[in-house]
Formats: sequence, C-alpha cells, structure tokens
Amino acid sequence: MGYNSSDFILHELKSGQERAFDYIFRKHYKGLCAQAMLYLKDLDTAQGLVQNCFIKFWEKRSEVTEIQNIPAYLSFMVRNQCIDYLRKEKVIAKAHNEHESGKTHAENSTENVVMLHEFEEELVIALSNLPERCRMAFEYSRFEDLTYPEIAKKMNISVKAVEALLSRALKSLRSELKEYFPLLLLLLGVIR
Repeated sequence: MGYNSSDFILHELKSGQERAFDYIFRKHYKGLCAQAMLYLKDLDTAQGLVQNCFIKFWEKRSEVTEIQNIPAYLSFMVRNQCIDYLRKEKVIAKAHNEHESGKTHAENSTENVVMLHEFEEELVIALSNLPERCRMAFEYSRFEDLTYPEIAKKMNISVKAVEALLSRALKSLRSELKEYFPLLLLLLGVIR
C-alpha cells in the first residue's frame, strides 16, 4: 500500500482490508507508545494499552468514515485509555498526591495536563511526518534502545548513516515541537 490519502485508507479500513489497518498500525504505533509513556512511565504497560486501543480501533472500523484526522483520533483514544488506567490505579495517584501539597500544585497540574495533551498530539503527528528511514532509526534508538552499530546492522547501513538519520530526526522533532521543548527533552530522557 502506498502513501495514499487518508480518505482512501479509511475507506479500505472500513471495508475490512487488513493491509489498511497494518499501514495505520506501523505508522502510528511507536508514537502512541511514546505518548502513553508520558503518562504511565512503564513501557510494557504503555505498549499493552496502545495495542488495546488498536484492537478497539479495528473493532470499530465500520464507524471510521467519521474520523477526520487519524493521528489525532488515535492520540485521543490513547490519552483516554491512559487516564482510565491511572484512575483504576488510584493507589499510585494517592501516593503521589500525598507527596505534593497546596493549591498552587493543583493549578500547575492542570496547566501541565493541558500542555501534555497538546504535546502528545503534536508528537504523534511529528513522528508520523518523519521520512521513513529517519523514523525507523529514531524508533530503534529511542524505543528499542539499540546502539548505533546495532541500528546500522539492522538497517544495513553505516554507523555514520545512522548518526545522520538520527540527527535529521531530532532536528525535525526539535523544530516541529519547539513550543514543547522541555517535554520533548523529558520524553527523550524517559525512552532512552
């Protein structure tokens, strides 16, 4: 399947074409895992939650023509799943709240949550907009924790080429997400 319009992909998905689903999954999975990591701080939990979102997405494929923006729709699903998960894990939330105090913290939290939501949507879009080889190198480095020589071997390119791809990916992400630079640094630190 080529890089066709979003409408075509949604039409194919609605008619039950698994290749359309596979395309969407491969394009957005890693970015959505990064989004979930910002909430959950646990890669296994984040990956499981994102996989559940994709299962629901497939199950609701007959309704997909109502979707205007696939990355934003999936990001919204993941965010809601993360929030539901964290609500169920009230013990963690309670422990966190006991260490924090005062109304000022609550106000800052609300601002941070809003900014985090905006960042998540922009991150998913920015990752999906990277050229494919840049995105692959970035994902191997940040999500699979591979070294440059390991990435070079996996992609059948030189270590210098890996460095160039990663440099290009980071430059692009820094440019597209400059308003969220502190959160981008946090993400890169968490996933590294």
